[in-house]
Amino acid sequence: MDKYQIGINAGKVWQLLNDNKRWSYCDLKLAAELSDRDLNAAIGWLARENKIDFEVDNGDDCLFLSVNVYIG
Repeated sequence: MDKYQIGINAGKVWQLLNDNKRWSYCDLKLAAELSDRDLNAAIGWLARENKIDFEVDNGDDCLFLSVNVYIG
Protein backbone atom coordinates (compact mmCIF):
# COMPACT_ATOMS: atom_id res chain seq x y z
CA MET A 1 0.00 0.00 0.00
CA ASP A 2 1.25 3.48 -0.78
CA LYS A 3 -0.04 7.03 -0.36
CA TYR A 4 -1.15 7.18 -3.97
CA GLN A 5 -3.39 4.12 -3.58
CA ILE A 6 -4.79 5.42 -0.30
CA GLY A 7 -5.72 8.64 -2.11
CA ILE A 8 -7.41 6.68 -4.91
CA ASN A 9 -9.38 4.68 -2.33
CA ALA A 10 -10.31 7.86 -0.45
CA GLY A 11 -11.72 9.24 -3.71
CA LYS A 12 -13.76 6.09 -4.20
CA VAL A 13 -15.19 6.35 -0.69
CA TRP A 14 -15.86 10.07 -1.09
CA GLN A 15 -17.80 9.40 -4.31
CA LEU A 16 -19.98 6.88 -2.48
CA LEU A 17 -20.59 9.25 0.42
CA ASN A 18 -21.47 12.02 -2.02
CA ASP A 19 -25.07 10.76 -2.21
CA ASN A 20 -25.81 12.60 1.08
CA LYS A 21 -26.88 9.53 3.03
CA ARG A 22 -25.35 7.97 6.11
CA TRP A 23 -23.45 4.79 5.36
CA SER A 24 -22.72 2.00 7.80
CA TYR A 25 -19.14 0.77 7.78
CA CYS A 26 -20.19 -2.64 6.43
CA ASP A 27 -22.31 -1.19 3.62
CA LEU A 28 -19.53 1.18 2.64
CA LYS A 29 -16.99 -1.65 2.65
CA LEU A 30 -19.18 -3.75 0.34
CA ALA A 31 -19.96 -0.88 -2.04
CA ALA A 32 -16.34 0.30 -2.22
CA GLU A 33 -15.07 -3.26 -2.61
CA LEU A 34 -12.16 -2.52 -0.26
CA SER A 35 -10.53 -4.58 2.46
CA ASP A 36 -10.81 -3.39 6.06
CA ARG A 37 -7.22 -2.15 5.88
CA ASP A 38 -7.77 -0.17 2.68
CA LEU A 39 -11.12 1.24 3.81
CA ASN A 40 -9.73 2.31 7.18
CA ALA A 41 -6.81 4.07 5.49
CA ALA A 42 -9.22 5.86 3.13
CA ILE A 43 -11.46 6.89 6.03
CA GLY A 44 -8.42 8.19 7.89
CA TRP A 45 -7.38 10.24 4.87
CA LEU A 46 -10.84 11.80 4.56
CA ALA A 47 -11.13 12.38 8.30
CA ARG A 48 -7.77 14.14 8.40
CA GLU A 49 -8.99 16.46 5.65
CA ASN A 50 -12.23 17.13 7.59
CA LYS A 51 -14.28 15.75 4.72
CA ILE A 52 -16.29 13.20 6.69
CA ASP A 53 -18.08 12.95 10.00
CA PHE A 54 -19.05 9.98 12.12
CA GLU A 55 -21.92 9.07 14.38
CA VAL A 56 -22.84 5.93 16.26
CA ASP A 57 -26.35 4.57 15.72
CA ASN A 58 -27.36 1.52 17.77
CA GLY A 59 -23.71 0.58 18.20
CA ASP A 60 -22.93 0.83 14.48
CA ASP A 61 -20.58 3.45 13.09
CA CYS A 62 -22.13 5.62 10.38
CA LEU A 63 -20.14 7.85 8.07
CA PHE A 64 -21.28 10.85 6.06
CA LEU A 65 -19.83 13.86 4.29
CA SER A 66 -18.93 16.84 6.40
CA VAL A 67 -20.41 20.08 5.14
CA ASN A 68 -18.29 23.09 5.97
CA VAL A 69 -19.89 26.42 5.29
CA TYR A 70 -17.88 29.58 5.71
CA ILE A 71 -19.64 32.91 5.76
CA GLY A 72 -17.30 35.81 5.63
